[in-house]
This record gives sequence, C-alpha cells and structure tokens, in this order.
Amino acid sequence: MAERPTSQTFEISREVEAPVTREQAWEAVATGPGLDSWFMGSNEIEPREGGVAKWTLGEYTLTATVTAWDPPGHFQYRTGPEPDGAFHQFDYRIEPKDEGRTGVRYTHTGKLTGDWEAEYEAMGEGDPAYIFKLRQYLTHFLGRHGVSVDAYGPNVPDERRVMAAYRTALGLGDVVAVGDKVQAELDGIGPIEGRVDFLSQHFIGVLTGDAICRFIHGFEGTTFAGHHLFAPGVDQREAAAAWSAWLQRVFGGSAEAPPG
Repeated sequence: MAERPTSQTFEISREVEAPVTREQAWEAVATGPGLDSWFMGSNEIEPREGGVAKWTLGEYTLTATVTAWDPPGHFQYRTGPEPDGAFHQFDYRIEPKDEGRTGVRYTHTGKLTGDWEAEYEAMGEGDPAYIFKLRQYLTHFLGRHGVSVDAYGPNVPDERRVMAAYRTALGLGDVVAVGDKVQAELDGIGPIEGRVDFLSQHFIGVLTGDAICRFIHGFEGTTFAGHHLFAPGVDQREAAAAWSAWLQRVFGGSAEAPPG
C-alpha cells in the first residue's frame, strides 16, 4: 500500500467575463474595497510590487506579499512559504474581450501540508464559487462597494441536514435550480427576496437587489453565511452578529471558532 503523501501542490484556474473596462475589473480584484465586495473577509492591499496584502477572517489574518503589480493587467500576491513549505499564490490577469467585455483569469496555486485532503477538496469547490461571485459583482453591483459579512454557526457534520435546512429557510423545495425564486422571512434578519444564482454540493447562492448571499456548509462541517451587502448604512459587526444568531437558531448548539 502506497504511503499517504505529506503534502500536495495544486492549481485552480477559472476565467470570468463581464461588461466592464479593464480599469473597473482591476479595482475589483486589486483593492481592499473591491475584494471586500465579493471575496471572503476583509482585505487590505498596499498598491505596489513588494507591498503587503492582508486578508482577515474573524480573528485570523493572512499576510502576503504583492509579487506582481502592473495595472490594469496583472496582479499577484503570495503567502509564505511556511517552515514546512506551505504557501498560497493568487494571480489575476485582466484582458479585453470582444464587444466591450473584459476577462479576468484567476489562478490559485500553492502547496498544502499536513492533513491537507479536506482543505484541498474544499478549495476545489470554494474557489470557483467565489470567482463566480466576482462575475456577479461586476455584472450587477459595479461602482458600489459591498460590506463583507462572514458569519459562523455551529459545526454540523451532516451535509444533508445542513443543505435541507437552508432550502427550507429560503422557501425552496427539495429540488432546486438556478433561477428559482426566493421569497422568505428570516427570523432576526427580515425579508429576503431574489433568485437562486449559484448551486453546488455545499453552496446555495441567492442574488437580491442589494446583496450577494451565500449559504454554505463549509470546511470541517462549519455552517457559514458568506454575504456581501450593498444597501446603504450596513454595519458590518451588527450584520455578522445577526447572521450568526440566525445560524444558531437554525442549527442549535454552540458555534465554534472557524478552523485555522
């Protein structure tokens, strides 16, 4: 029997297009407010090669170095490497397309170590989900900066229970398709009205007139809401607390801190 490898290199690449200029796409992927409007957590970018890039999710902050800065065409940053060789590199290449459209090619490469299998599997689903969110941001909310809300609920290992609970809360049936209407009243949140815009094994995405919402069964069984809210006057801490409380009511138990 072959020994389990202690590390795994990887590459995840996707391209999206939107009816925007290269400069508008650059603002979305190479600035903190732009990234906050579709990516996870809170982001800070020092705008120069060799600058510092920071990504904060809860109490965890990942620090990286800007390794390519060529606006509006190429932005790249890289973490580490850690003592065990682990690192992540995020690369964005922005090119004009036909009929006034711009393409953004995202490539995430790196090396995972230790108990890497679950993280590797989660990235294979999660990265495409977030890059699709970039497309939705550029298409529907261009020129607006969103408030990133990352809310954690209890860890629930049962995938079927979690996804069924999300469907029920959103007023959806057992069989869901992209484009299905969502109209529900969420306890402690208020009304949510929109349409399903994204589906995968562990994600249900809902696009509304002022939000990109994602209901997720996350890494290591975490129940998670990863939203971007574009309505004026949203307080990030209050919104995160409200969504965390909603997840608690839906799933019960005590929330655990996010992995990492």
